[in-house]
Amino acid sequence: MLTTVLSYAALYFVLWWLCLFAVIPFSLRTQEEDGAVTLGTVASAPKGHHMRRAALRTTIVSGLIFAAYLGITQGLGYSIDDIPRIVPNYVYGDG
Repeated sequence: MLTTVLSYAALYFVLWWLCLFAVIPFSLRTQEEDGAVTLGTVASAPKGHHMRRAALRTTIVSGLIFAAYLGITQGLGYSIDDIPRIVPNYVYGDG
């Protein structure tokens, strides 16, 4: 039981970290878009940080993905081992 909980926690952490880098660029406002470029910085630098919003969005997105994963694995009973049975076996050529 503890192994399962730790495995799910590790999976959620990796998923959360991956989603973080996908969510960070959304709603990013650059200094150039704002019209006030600070001297000595690049115009494409962010105007301000928005990590609290990005962390909240990441938590929501990764929570939804993780819930879908749990629904598929626990509810429907599928696992990684079932993928070859889900994907049809195509025969190429004369077969």
